[in-house]
Amino acid sequence: MRRFGLIGFPLVQSFSKKFFTAKFEKEGIDAQYELYELKDISELIDLKTDTELCGLNVTIPYKEKVIQFLDELDETAAEVGAVNVIKFIRTEGKLKLKGYNSDVIGFENSLKPFLQTYHKNALILGTGGVSKAVNYVLQKNGIKATFVSRVSKENALTYSQLTEDILNDNLLIVNASPVGTFPNVNDCPEIPYQFLHEKHFLYDLVYNPAETLFLKKGKEHGTQLLNGESMLITQALVSWEIWNDC
Repeated sequence: MRRFGLIGFPLVQSFSKKFFTAKFEKEGIDAQYELYELKDISELIDLKTDTELCGLNVTIPYKEKVIQFLDELDETAAEVGAVNVIKFIRTEGKLKLKGYNSDVIGFENSLKPFLQTYHKNALILGTGGVSKAVNYVLQKNGIKATFVSRVSKENALTYSQLTEDILNDNLLIVNASPVGTFPNVNDCPEIPYQFLHEKHFLYDLVYNPAETLFLKKGKEHGTQLLNGESMLITQALVSWEIWNDC
């Protein structure tokens, strides 16, 4: 039986496992999707001994760290600098791990229907692996992005530096951090929500809960809202295509 799975730490929830388990059952596919909670990314080496393992998804905090253990990257993953899909390629008894980034397609396809001409600048909340995919897509679509971090970093603002003028200049705000994810539903990124208005578009990559506190606070000011469910579905389908050469 072919096996697929998700690596990350911690894995307190998994959209991917539910999605693929349902897909396999509905379509009569002889495969399993497992969760592999790795306390250290070096534990990926142990998974390479599983001859039935055909592909992995990668989540926090390993989308960047995993690259050092891969044999090859596709062009997009190399440009982004982050991987969320690994394909196990076996030829003539040899195993090669190739990395891809399906977050790019998932984010772009879900974002584009909502973009307006005034979305020229964006704030990306968070600086982890998925934020790199977000930045890649925004640049591709002519949107200048600024990262926002909890700690001072080069080429990034901190939350305490966000002002009314900055929010007025950045009408697209993407939460690419895990803040607000279940069970921490009372948490949200510390932006000055009082300066939001109807032209702002808040996109939260978090999907559980469906309406995070970040989105609830945006709704209070009439902003456009989108959660991460449609992105997740798209990137999962792209993962399946990668693993099966569709």
